[in-house]
Amino acid sequence: MLYPLSFHPIFKERVWGGRNLERLYQKPLPSGAPIGESWEITDRPEGVSVILNGPLAGKSLRWLMEHHAKELLGSAGTMPDRFPLLVKILDAQDILSLQVHPPAGVAKKLGGEPKTEMWYIADAAPGAGIFVGLRRGVTREEFERKIKDGTVAECVHRIPVEKDDAMYLPSGRLHAIGAGLVLFEIQQNSDTTYRVFDWNRLGLDGQPRALHLEESLASINFKDFQPSLIRSKYSPNPTLKVRYLVDDRLFRVDACQVKRGQRFYLRSQSLQILGLLRGRLLVQYAEHQLKMKAGDFVLLPASLDRVGLRAETRVEFLQVQLVEALPE
Repeated sequence: MLYPLSFHPIFKERVWGGRNLERLYQKPLPSGAPIGESWEITDRPEGVSVILNGPLAGKSLRWLMEHHAKELLGSAGTMPDRFPLLVKILDAQDILSLQVHPPAGVAKKLGGEPKTEMWYIADAAPGAGIFVGLRRGVTREEFERKIKDGTVAECVHRIPVEKDDAMYLPSGRLHAIGAGLVLFEIQQNSDTTYRVFDWNRLGLDGQPRALHLEESLASINFKDFQPSLIRSKYSPNPTLKVRYLVDDRLFRVDACQVKRGQRFYLRSQSLQILGLLRGRLLVQYAEHQLKMKAGDFVLLPASLDRVGLRAETRVEFLQVQLVEALPE
């Protein structure tokens, strides 16, 4: 019954957002507003994806989870109540807040949810960077002191980035996205974020946004000094070049390159998601066809045994594979 599924994006206005999703990917943004996030695949109370294509058009991802979870997720362990991943494109025209997501043990004590994620830089202004982890030697005591005097940014490790860089962000890792970046974000389906510092700015309502200092201090890994970007290279395979990015308990992410005109097939016993970075790609399964352009995502249910793809131009895409739907 299931087939390759595309979804209507859900746009989120953010004080740090812009209009690059319209410029780069022709997303139909609402006029005038600074759009910071496009939720591409989501099953959350504040945004549930609706199917765009095929006979199930108009049905929600929530409906799929309620009626076809096993077909959708396959052999990825215990079936969760919600779809286990959240996939976004972010447009950061200003710096995001300095924040942290709690590790599982801490989240349970605080009444929140853990969240592991990864970033893939799709576009970067000259000189752009990300803030990840702590500068070497920073202590918790120094960090707390710097929070009080408004200079906590001095404690955070900044990494210059450019297009096609990638970063892994396990729960507990302090982080902030810098200005001038568009990135694809693959994450655990969670909405627990503790804000450490917001650069002394006001929110969309003209008021300072809330900070969560006690929760943040309980969640930050204070031994996480100067983490590095993912340094992997593409394999030399002539048909499908693969760059291994993240192999987490919840999801695996690879970057792939294919030459124009190449045909290839994907097989898996688990759910996969493809996110097109550049080019045009044709996805085929039985009588179903889906044309993808840059900025589009397609969900390949686990029940699809053999999905055909054809590169209509040179293409680059992210391949996300669900490993375990409900990690402990």
